[in-house]
Amino acid sequence: MPDLRHVALALTFLTVLHGTIHSITNHSYLDTSNPLLTALPHPLHETHYFASKLNPLNTVFLKRAWGWTSAAFLAHIITSPPETHRFRRTVQYIIATAAWLVFTSWFFGPALLERVIAASGGVCVLHLPSGAYLPVPEQLCFDRTHISSASHPQLFPVPLLLVPEIWKGGVPRLRRGHDVSGHVFLVTLSILFLTDQLRASFASKKPWSPAHRIAVFANGALLVLWLFAIWITSVYFHSPMEKISGFCE
Repeated sequence: MPDLRHVALALTFLTVLHGTIHSITNHSYLDTSNPLLTALPHPLHETHYFASKLNPLNTVFLKRAWGWTSAAFLAHIITSPPETHRFRRTVQYIIATAAWLVFTSWFFGPALLERVIAASGGVCVLHLPSGAYLPVPEQLCFDRTHISSASHPQLFPVPLLLVPEIWKGGVPRLRRGHDVSGHVFLVTLSILFLTDQLRASFASKKPWSPAHRIAVFANGALLVLWLFAIWITSVYFHSPMEKISGFCE
């Protein structure tokens, strides 16, 4: 029987590759690092359901991907037979969670993904209600500072002060540069991690309890969903190299 980890890695790679090739041949991807495009709806959002960032796959699952993965892992390990290396697998989860935090949230300051964008020519911009964007100091992106014409008047040229009164400002984002796909990175991590958990169950010689059968099914279902999600991301979002680098991270 082939190693499930190798099968999962190959399937994930082929899914990203197929979605990326599809996005190139059909011109379906959105360059999310372009500040003039990223704040706008995807050009195909009216005709392609999953091209909209408001679809449930993105808002309910991808935005909370590690939370869903953590819940599936918790259900799986609690119901696992004792001889399935629970301690080792818990350490694996801690290491994987640390990798997620380092790459997407914090690494002695900005996350590694943010450092890559900044080092590759990224600029910190605040998107305005008009659709234009305003370059602001890089540190405001690293600190995730909420800014507006009231809190940071020195950043706003006089013409830009005429924004609608209902606009309360926003949090600037790094754009341009090489915007490694965080979704591809995180979903790839989730797929490989959950596959390794299932591998422990299939290697066990003791019969599964009913609760563990449900947990194994839930993990398998989530794996299928993550493969579909990574294909959707590959088809509609990020440039080809940003998706490939997200997988290789």
